[in-house]
Amino acid sequence: MEVGSIIALFALVFFGLELILRWTNTPTYVFPKPIAVVRTLANEFTAVYAHHLWVTMYEFLAGYAIGSAVGLLLAALITQKPFAEKVIAPYVLIMVTTPMIAFVPFLRLKMGFGSWPLIIAVALAAGPMVMINSATGFRRTDLAKIALARSYGASTFQIFRKIRFPLALPMIIVGFMVGSIFGLLTAVGGEMVAASESGGLGERLVYYSSLARMDEFGAVILIIAALGVSIYVLFYFVGKRWASWEA
Repeated sequence: MEVGSIIALFALVFFGLELILRWTNTPTYVFPKPIAVVRTLANEFTAVYAHHLWVTMYEFLAGYAIGSAVGLLLAALITQKPFAEKVIAPYVLIMVTTPMIAFVPFLRLKMGFGSWPLIIAVALAAGPMVMINSATGFRRTDLAKIALARSYGASTFQIFRKIRFPLALPMIIVGFMVGSIFGLLTAVGGEMVAASESGGLGERLVYYSSLARMDEFGAVILIIAALGVSIYVLFYFVGKRWASWEA
């Protein structure tokens, strides 16, 4: 029922917008018609969009993997070593409050026009989100369970592996989801600011908008939106599968 309602609403908005644009004779360069956007995407996906999708996904996945791994390790560190949190926290605050897209031109200047500047920017955007949420999860652990485990002689690593990590898993998954969205936005936004020599979805947005080719522009927007929704759905089902006890 819920899925059916979502599909029905999407169809209503899609075809309603198509009818309004046709009825008002709105030029394509002002606002593209939904059917024309879908047709453009279907006809040119393999020849045009697939390459740029791969470039963006490579930058996003590489940066996200690095940022998530570092963020998770730092979360485990600061919850075990309070001194480390005092040292790391100011830098994490700066990274959270500063758009990493702003650093892309600087990274381009220092590292050239390959993929690494955007990979680093994505890692810097995703890592703090993973770290903050994971640290919150680690701190929510029931202290009584930890005390009981220690009374039976469990080591710090055993307590982390058997108690802290499983109980923190719901918040870790939330951190991964939020970090992935921030990472995707940074990858696309970074390409819009300073794309790599291989292109990317963000570079296509700038290119098509500069030429007022709004059908192609809309097709890129659809791809980016589909990526964002897919990421959310993926982590939603991962959470239901691996952290279903979280009420």
